[in-house]
Amino acid sequence: MNLINSLFNLKDRNILSVYFTAGYPHLEDTRHILRELQHQGVDMVEIGIPFSDPMADGPVIQAAATDALRNGMTLHKLFEQLENIRSEITIPIILMGYLNPIMQYGFENFCRDCAARGINGMIIPDLPFKDYLENYKPIADKYDLRIIMLITPETSDERIRFIDEHTDGFIYMVSSAAITGAQKSFNEAKQAYFKRIENMQLRNQRLIGFGISNKETFDAACHNASGAIIGSKFVELLGQKETPKEAVSELLRLIGRK
Repeated sequence: MNLINSLFNLKDRNILSVYFTAGYPHLEDTRHILRELQHQGVDMVEIGIPFSDPMADGPVIQAAATDALRNGMTLHKLFEQLENIRSEITIPIILMGYLNPIMQYGFENFCRDCAARGINGMIIPDLPFKDYLENYKPIADKYDLRIIMLITPETSDERIRFIDEHTDGFIYMVSSAAITGAQKSFNEAKQAYFKRIENMQLRNQRLIGFGISNKETFDAACHNASGAIIGSKFVELLGQKETPKEAVSELLRLIGRK
């Protein structure tokens, strides 16, 4: 069974998925960060493929992507770094990236190399759903890879049910239609959105991302979904702390997991 599905079968609350940008703050940090996240109890990891025009990302992740590209990170380099990663890492791994570099690599080549390294799924924010169904899902399914789709407060119930019917793994609930970035709390409108989606009783479980940075927002995500995805805050900490170990420890302290 795909490790993403296994995780959600075993655990339906308080799941913590953490995002970091490959090649940041240093080119060869990827395996070290993965080891530290697993060691300190994170449930799932998203590795960002740096891109020069990350339209859904806020300033923290944009800056990290710029630094990672300057450091020499490429998709080919990332796959080199992930060679035999399953000898060390047992938690689910998702690659998150934009369509342009993946298409340059070749989508089937990308899926083949993901499967060869034990990657479990991908998030491609700018992949149109129609294209996903017609051209991408059949290839991903061939390699037992989950393509995770995003929904926002503006996504209609009809669209959400269609996404739920045609995807597997989990649904990424974006907390707002804005770019990524830490927030101190979720307002009433966001809480109403969370409740609306919960009342739909979807087939797939859900994780809430964009804006999770402290205990209040993490607890709110876990109360209204299966858990949370944290990106900007962890990337910020990686840039501030001397080691990944310190960055992970501080993140867990901030959200009340330590």
